[in-house]
Amino acid sequence: MGTAIPLRDLAPGLVRDAGPEDAVDGIEADWLAEPGSVEETAAILRSADEQGLRTVVRGGGTKLGWGNPPAGVDLVLSTARLGRVLEHAAGDLVTRVEAGVRLADLQAELAPAGQLLGLDPPEAGATVGGVVAANASGPRRLRYGTVRDLLIGITVVLADGTVAHSGGKVVKNVAGYDLGKLYAGSLGTLGVIVEAIFRLHPVPPATALVAAEVAGAGQAGSAVRALLASTLVPSAVELDWPSPDGPGVLTVLFEGIRRGVEAQAAAASRLLDDAGVPGASVLHGDEAELAAAFGALPWQDGQLGVKVATVPSGLPGALGTVWEVAAAHGLTARVTAHAATAVLRAGLAGGDAAAMAGFVNGARERLGPAPGQATLVVTKAPPEVKRTVDAWGPVGDALPLMRRVKQRFDPSGRPSPGLFVGGN
Repeated sequence: MGTAIPLRDLAPGLVRDAGPEDAVDGIEADWLAEPGSVEETAAILRSADEQGLRTVVRGGGTKLGWGNPPAGVDLVLSTARLGRVLEHAAGDLVTRVEAGVRLADLQAELAPAGQLLGLDPPEAGATVGGVVAANASGPRRLRYGTVRDLLIGITVVLADGTVAHSGGKVVKNVAGYDLGKLYAGSLGTLGVIVEAIFRLHPVPPATALVAAEVAGAGQAGSAVRALLASTLVPSAVELDWPSPDGPGVLTVLFEGIRRGVEAQAAAASRLLDDAGVPGASVLHGDEAELAAAFGALPWQDGQLGVKVATVPSGLPGALGTVWEVAAAHGLTARVTAHAATAVLRAGLAGGDAAAMAGFVNGARERLGPAPGQATLVVTKAPPEVKRTVDAWGPVGDALPLMRRVKQRFDPSGRPSPGLFVGGN
């Protein structure tokens, strides 16, 4: 491992005093480190471990408030200088990148080769490392899968400065344990992701979007069930419901060769009509691309943002629960959903911290007995709300296993302390 060097004695410019802008969930840090390599990252973490410093990793900062507030922050480790695309093997549909690469910049670099990384989380400015750490995905998860499906290799630095690798540049690499799946969604609690290897997909030559208004949760559920039972292969099925007092908009995205896309879009329009959702419109090409900028988060600063995950058959019930519990606490709710995978996001406004906390507790109580045991996770909330409710909610009998994994990878408990499930 080598000998740790005190933070103050590391290379000039590598570590500086943190400022108010480096606070995490309102908790100010003492230090900000910006390593530019795996080796520098390891040196910083060795020093932090030796000095007993609590460390939080920051990429683009778009998901820095996810999870519970950390128990304390001594050091913020920024991946801003880990911003290189290290390799793009276009012939193998594989890329290797540093964690600080912004996802939008990576997509722009892949585009001239007619390729893309099939991840489209809605947070502008998201970095690759942050997307992996949060296991973030967007509307096209239906077609391409989530981070865990696309990640084939990873390099991480553990809390004590140990560098670990898993996977490689071959899609079918099965040697060793799959650390990538463990680190996807770990939110920096097991160490720092410094590099990632992804499998890529060709950019589809044509797109079409089918959009239709739905009058109620039951009608939306019937339409989604009809789509899932059909032979159609959409890239995304999204729902946007600004208010329970008005209609929602169901959008179905198709990508592929032009003739196939046009045929599927026409078939989807007929299918929706048969399912009781008439009046679907079909958009093609550039028009569809503009309209398909869906998946935006339904909350703003100062509001409560939650994610509800259920099974497809539970979609109408989850929608109804969000609306009813929000109204009971004097809140308004805007809901968007990856409808085919039954992942809902709701933005709630119009009430104080007590009303928001009451919504979280009430919705969890209502959702728990639902088919598939729906879960509700708080992804954005004012600090006073996060001090009164657990961001994650109950996790059942998985918690002891999670704690054993945490103990094995991080016996000191210093990376992102208290942020994750069960206070890990």
